[in-house]
Amino acid sequence: MRWFNYEEFDSPDQPGSGHMMCDSFLEMIDEARTLAGIPFAVTSGYRTEAHQATLKRQGYKTSPNSAHLVGRAADIAATTSHQRFCIVSAALEAGFTRIGIGSTFIHLDNCHEQDGKTPELIWTY
Repeated sequence: MRWFNYEEFDSPDQPGSGHMMCDSFLEMIDEARTLAGIPFAVTSGYRTEAHQATLKRQGYKTSPNSAHLVGRAADIAATTSHQRFCIVSAALEAGFTRIGIGSTFIHLDNCHEQDGKTPELIWTY
C-alpha cells in the first residue's frame, strides 16, 4: 500500500487486526486515495464482533452483517463538503459501488451480491 499501513485499519480491541482486511479492498482504497489527492484518515476499519457489539450498545446504527466484520469496509473522516466530494468522486472512479455519507465520515465498502449486499448504493446516515 502506498498511502496506508495495516495498523490504521485495526479494530480498537484487537491490535494487528488490520491484517485481516481484504486485499482487494485495500488496493481499491489506496487507488481512491491517490485519485482524491487529499489525505484519508481511517476512523473505522476492521471490526471484531465484540467491537461491533460495543458500537451498537453505544447507540450507533450497525448492520448485523457489516462489511467491517469481514475486512471489506472503512470509514474515512470527512468534515467538509470539499472532502466529501473528493472522497466520493475518487471512490467511484476507483470502483467502489457502496458508499455511505455521514456528516463526519464517508463509508466505503466493496461487498457484492454474493456477500449478501446490494450493489450500486449511496446512502446517508
